[in-house]
Amino acid sequence: MLTELSIRDFAIIDEISINFKEGLTVLTGETGAGKSIIIDAIQLLSGGRGSVEYVRHGMKKAEIEGLFTVDSDHPVHQKGSQFGVDINDDGMVVLHRTITHQGKSICRVNGKLVTLGILKEFGQTLIDIHSQHETQSLMDPDRHIELLDLFASSELDTSMKEYQSVFENYRSLLKRYKELSENEQEMAQRLDLLEFQLRELQSAELEPKEDEELTEERNKLMNYEKIYQGIHDAYNSLYGEQKGLDWLSHAMTSVESIADYDDRLSKMSEELSNSYYVIEEMTFQLSSQMAELEFDPERLNQIESRLNELNRLMKKYGASVEEMLEYSSRIEEEIDEIRNKDSHLSKMEKQINELGQDAVLEAKNIHDIRSKASDTLSEYIHEELKGLYLEKASFAVDIQLKEGRSNSPEFDGIPVHLQFNGFDIVKFLITTNPGEPLKEIHKIASGGEMSRIMLALKTIFSRHQGVTSVIFDEVDTGVSGRVAQAIAEKIHGISIGSQVLCISHLPQVAAMADTHLRIEKRVDNDRTFTGVTELKYEEKADELSRMMTGAELTETTLEHARELLKLAEKHKQHQI
Repeated sequence: MLTELSIRDFAIIDEISINFKEGLTVLTGETGAGKSIIIDAIQLLSGGRGSVEYVRHGMKKAEIEGLFTVDSDHPVHQKGSQFGVDINDDGMVVLHRTITHQGKSICRVNGKLVTLGILKEFGQTLIDIHSQHETQSLMDPDRHIELLDLFASSELDTSMKEYQSVFENYRSLLKRYKELSENEQEMAQRLDLLEFQLRELQSAELEPKEDEELTEERNKLMNYEKIYQGIHDAYNSLYGEQKGLDWLSHAMTSVESIADYDDRLSKMSEELSNSYYVIEEMTFQLSSQMAELEFDPERLNQIESRLNELNRLMKKYGASVEEMLEYSSRIEEEIDEIRNKDSHLSKMEKQINELGQDAVLEAKNIHDIRSKASDTLSEYIHEELKGLYLEKASFAVDIQLKEGRSNSPEFDGIPVHLQFNGFDIVKFLITTNPGEPLKEIHKIASGGEMSRIMLALKTIFSRHQGVTSVIFDEVDTGVSGRVAQAIAEKIHGISIGSQVLCISHLPQVAAMADTHLRIEKRVDNDRTFTGVTELKYEEKADELSRMMTGAELTETTLEHARELLKLAEKHKQHQI
């Protein structure tokens, strides 16, 4: 959830810090008080497009910072791993954005500088903003397949992984086939390059682990004197009269002479004897090692020369001799492919056809799961629409095959275009008037209907999307009466599974708030300032009364507002 939002020198806001809570938070206030400015700030924090117009007049920069807390399995952790941003076990994520008066944008995630694109990647996993004037992901036809897959994820995940594994192999083979078959000139140039590289590597006569062995030998030669002196000192300390081995022999003989009187002494005698012979053997080895040591400056020069040659090749072909040998083997295979292109292309065509049909079979499983899930989703959406007084509306999920070229793999005799998520095109269709044909959902004209349709969809998908905070910016515009009450109940229902922030002019929505914030504007020394106040129960009643009748409060409207709050509380208790 969004825990805290800090805004400085942004539009008419000089400095403000808002602590948000779980559940439904409603922001109300007069038009122009700054409600939408707060949502604009959150939108910029999630990677929205900025402008110098947002910087408060006379200031050098505007700053926005949001603190989010997430669970250990939240998708933002994957984003952190992907972009190298550290997200601690406490699950805190801080998004920060600065917009300068020169138009520059500086973005940070948990203190790390990131691009605006990366900030947007994080923002989309944390915040989902819906407004009356914005094209929403729920209304975007290109996103419908993602939403359907999200809805069917429990049944779809395994089949999708199996398909994508086959598809990646298929796509990789297609790419290689295209490279090998399309450009004769490029292939000829490639062959020349590979043959030169292979000759260079083969002439080097590389041996496995050669670089490691030569480096070790070089270190020994370069430290000859130190090694010789160490062995010499160790040997002289052990061997000779009155030296270590002589004293150890004396100790062994002494204990051996009394070993028969005590079992412990007998054991000690045996251990001393073993130690003596081990160290004696070590002394012989030191002597032999010292005799074998020889400093050969010519050999050192040869090693240095060979290592220089290996390092030169490593800059071109790999970080070690092992990697260079692997590269040599790969280009040998590629040279063979190019030289015998026709036979390889024929073999690859057969593999492509087989993989393509395998991918189609896997994609068919996905298609079947989507078709079944679309029926279930349609039933759920119809139930939600009924609750929003759109009982005559009809919703359907249209799944079509994305047709491919004549040489594409076929499904039921139709060439299909395989994509990373299968071969389907998914569109959400709806009609709100009986007898009218189903149309794509984003083409519905009525603002009030659009708000209800979006809420119906959001109610279903919010259970699956996993975003931390859902924000509604005046999505209840154009509705009233029983529809307004239904929208209020739906918005609160979404807040049970996700934190919801909502700007509203409807008293029914405001009454449902778990936290009610009033945004106020004041003028001081000819400058405009925005403030935020969390309302208590009686203050909520006053605010609801103003929303019903305007500035003037009457006992009747206050009583009506209190009754609205009681009904809202009763509904929330029933939801629990």
